[in-house]
Amino acid sequence: MKSIALIGSDGFVGKSIKKNLVKDNNYITTFVTRKNYEEAKFDKKYDILINAAMPSKRFWAKNNPHKDFIETVEKTFKIVNDWKSFKIIQISSISARSQLDTVYGRHKAAAEKLVDDNNNLILRLGPMYGESLNKGVLTDMKKNHPVFVSRESLYCFAPVDWIGEWICKNLHLTGILDIGGNNAIKLDEIARKIDSKSIFTGPIDNQVISKKLKNAPESRNVINFIL
Repeated sequence: MKSIALIGSDGFVGKSIKKNLVKDNNYITTFVTRKNYEEAKFDKKYDILINAAMPSKRFWAKNNPHKDFIETVEKTFKIVNDWKSFKIIQISSISARSQLDTVYGRHKAAAEKLVDDNNNLILRLGPMYGESLNKGVLTDMKKNHPVFVSRESLYCFAPVDWIGEWICKNLHLTGILDIGGNNAIKLDEIARKIDSKSIFTGPIDNQVISKKLKNAPESRNVINFIL
């Protein structure tokens, strides 16, 4: 029976992965938070180490570049060098490919370089939604808060529960993959559907997966969620 360490098991994505791992009797899983991080690090050599502890606040990263570097690049470096595992699955962001002109994107890309080899798996996630969502462009639109990107921006929204399930079904994969909803939707369409009074100011910020995924949900399903 294979052993898994899930770092960041209490985060937005981590909780979804955890929910699916507990259903699978093929793995012995250690769920890692800040409280048991040091203990779990020295416990044993894991077959699979899932790093789901990366920060997801893009605009926070812009205003706090040094802190974001510590939480993204430095933390990944420590995980790669301090933990013992046969395989690492790095939960990253499509910003590592599409937003190299931003602090957030550059740090995600730098963290990926630390785990990029033939044995590991890097998953670049697109925008997500779910019941515990409490930040981001969807929350801002729903609360009529300012949105600091163009309303013409395309987003490949996918439910976080589907993301967690997909990850747990594909732990055997290697390489770099984009994960998100198919047929990206414009923020403008979402804003009009929910009658958001948000003011959009900023550049076009496309968050789109590189190619369609088989059986992935449609991005426009996010409208049913936010309504």
